[in-house]
Amino acid sequence: MTASDHKPGALRRLTKRSQFQRAARGNRAGRSAFGLQAIAAPAADEAGIGFTVTKKTGNSPERNRIKRRLRAAVTACARDFHVGHDYVLVGRRDALSEPFTKLVADLGALIVRVHAPRSSDERPSSGRGPRKTR
Repeated sequence: MTASDHKPGALRRLTKRSQFQRAARGNRAGRSAFGLQAIAAPAADEAGIGFTVTKKTGNSPERNRIKRRLRAAVTACARDFHVGHDYVLVGRRDALSEPFTKLVADLGALIVRVHAPRSSDERPSSGRGPRKTR
């Protein structure tokens, strides 16, 4: 793809395990229906997007339905994704029952949240609370 072919909102799919693992080391934000992981991908000229839904979530038709709903939400929010970043959506069971408009609104809010500068008073990304000193 050349620079003239690039259109705003163009997304590439993440397919390799290493891409998903790299995104897991980045910023995270979550809602009841899904979690979002994001990390800068400096060599990319478009945003990368990946989806994952674990077997704990349900059987294969349920997992596929969750992924379909998340893909549709990503399409609706395609212009909000930042070029040069990779994103992974981690689907949860609540994605089946959430109204679609809420999925789209939550995704838009989480994209803003993962790119917002972190203040020093926020909880550490590990989620385990402050570190204890010895």
